[in-house]
Amino acid sequence: MTKTSVPITVFACTTSSPAHTYEVIVPIDLAQVFKPWGPFPGVAEVRDQTGTWNRPGTSRQTWFTDGSKADERLTEIAEGHGFAYELSGFTNVLAKLTSGVRGEWSFLPDGTGTSIRWTYDFRPLPGRRWIVAGPFKQLWIRYMRAALTRMVTVVQETPKGIMEE
Repeated sequence: MTKTSVPITVFACTTSSPAHTYEVIVPIDLAQVFKPWGPFPGVAEVRDQTGTWNRPGTSRQTWFTDGSKADERLTEIAEGHGFAYELSGFTNVLAKLTSGVRGEWSFLPDGTGTSIRWTYDFRPLPGRRWIVAGPFKQLWIRYMRAALTRMVTVVQETPKGIMEE
């Protein structure tokens, strides 16, 4: 994170283990959990993925329900514990607000379950930080919480061991 970046972090807990939570969330169907909310579109589909979403360097295009898209590239993997990715090439309003976003997920043991930490670190364009850190941030937190709640439901409803098949 840089001094000018705007980090937005949300947290959730699940009764599943960190390993299971990781195995379900890393390859999760984005369209299943990123639904339209407020002014933000949902994810319609992922296209042009260059490999399985478990190796740094893998890339894909995320297409949104409003017809816009973003380029996504997996940058880090800590097997069973977390991952990070970069989003850029936005064709929606984020193209006017940011030069890109870094996403990061952490899955930490919490009793018999998992504490999930998800951060989007926005890199605002010059003169746009006040928008991203102010009104945008307040809305984006709600969008992230709604998506994370759906992800936790998917994690808890996915039988353990199913991801290895």
